[in-house]
Amino acid sequence: MNQDRNRLLTIKEAAMLIDGLTEYRIRQMCITGELPCFMAGKKYLIPEKALYNTVFKA
Repeated sequence: MNQDRNRLLTIKEAAMLIDGLTEYRIRQMCITGELPCFMAGKKYLIPEKALYNTVFKA
């Protein structure tokens, strides 16, 4: 299994990976449940694989 796909991303890191998605939009997707994530303290952590699966739905 590719280790890079199991990375956890902050909202800022996720926004840098996907052109056209702002930190605000990713945060809203987390809050509404559209993007699978979990909270560690006050930070949202997003599995990289979940980010790509959500944004690039096949």
